[in-house]
Amino acid sequence: MDYCFRLTHMTMISRLLFGPFRPSIEAMRPVLYRIAYAWCHDAALSDDLVQDTLSKAWTRRAQLRDEASLKAWVVSIMHHCWLDHLRSRRDFDDVELWQDTLESLTESPEACCNREQVITCVRTAVARLPLGQRQVLTLVDLEEFSYVEVAGVLDIPVGTVMSRLSRARANLKILLDNTMKQPVAESLLRRVK
Repeated sequence: MDYCFRLTHMTMISRLLFGPFRPSIEAMRPVLYRIAYAWCHDAALSDDLVQDTLSKAWTRRAQLRDEASLKAWVVSIMHHCWLDHLRSRRDFDDVELWQDTLESLTESPEACCNREQVITCVRTAVARLPLGQRQVLTLVDLEEFSYVEVAGVLDIPVGTVMSRLSRARANLKILLDNTMKQPVAESLLRRVK
């Protein structure tokens, strides 16, 4: 009897310390990195955001009620880590005021000729979108979250998700159309006799 009690007690302690969600939370790392990189376009900052997110998710794992909503829950934590980072920079007075208007300071998209250039062109165009549009576009179109899940992650109304997504897609189309109209850079080689 005493052996069964100790075994049950040890199992409970092990579950409390390591939890059933550890493999699930760790498996989120690649998804989180993709999203973080799409939001900030900085590899080092993306790594920091992912690590901070996983750390907070692990310490708050008891707050997760349904393992089916793990992805949305963890991305929501990362969203708050991202906002905390932006607030710490003190470049802005209020995050809510600039989310739809902040444009990344990256250069314009280059001419697209082959697959790598197309990927670079699209990534650059996405990077030029305002932050709020970029976040919604990334979560809905790339990570396949529902509008309701995105609203929960970003803590905004569903209508705002839909309008930001609509504007993001329209702006992305304009950016990509402008890129396609630019003449392809001519070769700098010249003929020497």
